[in-house]
Amino acid sequence: MGADHRVLVGYASKNGSTAQIAEWIGARLRERGLEVEVRAVRGTLDCSYYTAVVLGSGLYERRWLRDAVRFVRRHRHELLRVPVWLFSSGPLDGAAGARAIPPVERVARLAERVDSAEHVTFGGRLAEGAGGLVARQLLAQGKGGDFRDRDRIVRWADHIADELLAGADTPPARV
Repeated sequence: MGADHRVLVGYASKNGSTAQIAEWIGARLRERGLEVEVRAVRGTLDCSYYTAVVLGSGLYERRWLRDAVRFVRRHRHELLRVPVWLFSSGPLDGAAGARAIPPVERVARLAERVDSAEHVTFGGRLAEGAGGLVARQLLAQGKGGDFRDRDRIVRWADHIADELLAGADTPPARV
């Protein structure tokens, strides 16, 4: 049944943390029997092949990265035809693990434009060597670290797999 589902796990990542989250999601979906491709969403990408899309971006100054925003705008019509789940990565503290964090306003609008089934915010990672002035300032203030909860990310991937495998003929429940 999983072969009937071709899932794109797309991401926009500045320093690799969101890319790794996407890889974790993709690996779990594969373990559940789904055909999955994990790809950065910059540049040209044909979405017509996929039957579901999981899309994530790092949050910087309460904004998704430009590549993720462009992807949604460029592929809106294709995304409206398939189930879509969105995720953000970014809080550099334990907040994302302690409570559900709603999408920032701009991401909420994107989610609405593609009728996203769900959006979830995961903690981020800020490691030594991260690029950008703000990242360097935060590291200098001792605010670096890895706040991603891999178990929570894998559970969310299981939730997506459950929705997709529940029935190919039934659209996923919208949250």
